[in-house]
Amino acid sequence: MIRRPSRPARVVAAVLAAGVLLATGACSDDGGDESTAGETTRSPSDTASRPAVPEAATPSGALTEAQAKTALITEADIEDEWTQVDDAAKWRDSLLAGSVDVDDFLTGKADAADCQRLMDGLYSEDLLGKPSGASALTGFEEGDSRLLYQVAAYSGSGLDDSMEWLESLPQKCDEFTVIGSGNSKRTVQVIETTLPDEGDARQGLEVTVQGTADGAPTTLTLNVGVVRVDDNAITVTAGGPDGGQPDSVDTAVKQGTGRLETVLKGGTPAASPTQGD
Repeated sequence: MIRRPSRPARVVAAVLAAGVLLATGACSDDGGDESTAGETTRSPSDTASRPAVPEAATPSGALTEAQAKTALITEADIEDEWTQVDDAAKWRDSLLAGSVDVDDFLTGKADAADCQRLMDGLYSEDLLGKPSGASALTGFEEGDSRLLYQVAAYSGSGLDDSMEWLESLPQKCDEFTVIGSGNSKRTVQVIETTLPDEGDARQGLEVTVQGTADGAPTTLTLNVGVVRVDDNAITVTAGGPDGGQPDSVDTAVKQGTGRLETVLKGGTPAASPTQGD
């Protein structure tokens, strides 16, 4: 395994509170032929391993389902030609499904479990694990690229652990191998990215998966942005076979954090982004 120099991780501001993210159980491939990086598996039964995250009772005054839905971004909040879709909750990408090759980790076997947790979370599109309270998600498409946006409430200690886990991934999982269907191998690389200075804490990642689809070399690039606001979090994942979408993730983070902060204060977000944002 090739180890690149670890990137400096930003200090996560504020002591955070327990929860993609996910159990360390391996994600099983669907057993079929690998699809293109943009293909969606629609079957509700086709899911990756989910994390064993303890749930906590929703406290009084916490984010409500209605607030979570209101806090979701719209087409007006993100740039380019993104089109909102209705089936984002069913999105799955077969290039993300598989088992991490533990043999890659000569001295840090525990790191393999963290990398598996990352792959399972990206595949299931539930990166921070099962919310302890209200949640809502939406998705957008632009050509072969997709953008998934989620707002959810988590247990305080679980969210703290998840943010720290995300921060550790560029060093623990800088490069590793995933074994998919038919013993196919994919190379995964994880690097840290910078997000706009929004919320109480934030973590950006870029995940690149190099494999094959329909017998041809394929590279899937995903930009990930997670922002914490109190005991709630925004999770954005965007990209596809044509490359990552860092600018769209930054825009979604900036506009979405403002929307979430507004609804938590009992307000109603503007119908369109503030002029000059």
